[in-house]
Amino acid sequence: MVVLKEGSRPPWVGLGAAVWMQIASGNAYTFPLYSPSLKSVLGFNQQQLTILGVANDIGENVGILPGIACNKFPPWAVLLVGAFASFLGYGVLWLAVSKTVQSLPYWVLWFALCIATNSSAWLGTAILVTNMRNFPLSRGTVSGILKGYAGLSAAVFTEVYSMVLNGSASSLLLLLALGIPTICLVMMYFIRRCTPASGEESAEHCHFLFTQGASLCLAVFLLTTTVLKDLVPLGKTISYTFIAIMVILLMAPLAIPLKMTLFPANRKKPGQPIDLISGDSDSNQTDPLLTPSSSATFLGSFYEPEDISEVDLLLAVGEGAVKKKRKPRRGEDFKFREAIVKADFWLLWFVYFLGVGSGVTVLNNLAQIGVSLGVDNATTLLSLFSFCNFLGRLGSGAVSEHFVRSKTIPRTFWMGITQIIMVLTFLLYASALSGTLYAATALLGICYGVQFGIMIPTASELFGLKHFGIIYNIMALGNPAGALLFSGWLAGQIYDAEAAKQLTSTCMGPSCFRLTFLVLAGICGLGTLLSIILTIRIRPVYQMLYAGGSFRLPQSSGH
Repeated sequence: MVVLKEGSRPPWVGLGAAVWMQIASGNAYTFPLYSPSLKSVLGFNQQQLTILGVANDIGENVGILPGIACNKFPPWAVLLVGAFASFLGYGVLWLAVSKTVQSLPYWVLWFALCIATNSSAWLGTAILVTNMRNFPLSRGTVSGILKGYAGLSAAVFTEVYSMVLNGSASSLLLLLALGIPTICLVMMYFIRRCTPASGEESAEHCHFLFTQGASLCLAVFLLTTTVLKDLVPLGKTISYTFIAIMVILLMAPLAIPLKMTLFPANRKKPGQPIDLISGDSDSNQTDPLLTPSSSATFLGSFYEPEDISEVDLLLAVGEGAVKKKRKPRRGEDFKFREAIVKADFWLLWFVYFLGVGSGVTVLNNLAQIGVSLGVDNATTLLSLFSFCNFLGRLGSGAVSEHFVRSKTIPRTFWMGITQIIMVLTFLLYASALSGTLYAATALLGICYGVQFGIMIPTASELFGLKHFGIIYNIMALGNPAGALLFSGWLAGQIYDAEAAKQLTSTCMGPSCFRLTFLVLAGICGLGTLLSIILTIRIRPVYQMLYAGGSFRLPQSSGH
């Protein structure tokens, strides 16, 4: 018998706290809010600004170190590094934009932005890995909720920026430098490993629906108030009232652990030993995580071999519960060096790279796209993109979870569908037809969000949770790689060339980005083809994992 040394608290406390941390971890999405000030105050051209946008994406998505750290240190330690990175990086940017320090070199600002947004990788990795391990049987739903809130962060920061900070870029940077570490220090105690949710509690489905409903209410509220702010002048009292309502909606997920505390259900006593070989000692029902066929996988997912005595391990091998070491099969726990040589790994990486790389090109240049087409204020565009990005992330988690359990349709099927829509969206952008800018931005936001919402649970299902932190962050490199290639090199050069033809630094008209949009449409066409190939390849894996409509952990490879 092996006793699980897990916390006795339910994982819903950590999920409620993770909402606030996910909002903080979305700080990289605020780049369009202060990028015009970087350009005007510091005198940068568009290509210099887009290269700073690349730094923004590199910092946000290069999470190899936090991925490794998640398997070696407790979540609070990983979060603390993220808090320090935010303080240091945004602090330097604030010194430059506020002109507190004059003439900081361009390379200093580039690295400062990398460090600032790298806080997103540290915060996001700790939150995602911890909560997916706490809810191992609801990976799509949990990743959709968490990444949905991260997508909403742009709208949250935009709300604060426009209603409280009066559109001051330097004040926003100061808020990021001080506010994110404060939230981190307050919430880090609650982000911890807990007893994994069984997925069979009658109230669990309702809890997820409540959390999804709360996030949807917040999203609608943010979009409505942002548009209202642009249409009607709002006084200070109304603005602060809106901010207060936003804070209450952000606190809504904490109602679940509060309800569980006030009205506790019948649960096993905390700290009761769980027999990984025989299952629950006082119940005739079998937990899917603890069946003989999956006990070793559960063990391998969360514990290193040194956590088990050598005698216990040998006895388990003899009884057939743990098999001798062999190469893992798809669906089992892969080490990074084992995953990186698999064709499925690289197919998923390239599908994600083409999808988010093309989407982030528009996001990084959203303010300039708006100006070129006659929209001077980018806050409404950014809020619309953020709202639809949220819908894509949340919806992809819920929809893919339904179809993977009912029809065993691989989640990557939805990546292919949305990339087809992205092809049409980029053609719509390129046409520059009157009144289509907001529609195209909304469609792109949804499709961009789906790429995030699908990649995360897919990677965990193909390669396991044990080394998920590092595998997820290698996948996430598709975002900065796409930003560097498509935004920094393609869009930036085309924009500056068109501006030079107009003998001005600010390009106006559809020609500023038309060629960029046409190239991005072709890129998404290639992504669609690769997603079809990947979906066909991994269909047998999903038929194995979700046979009978519920998640089944495969037998362990003996790691």
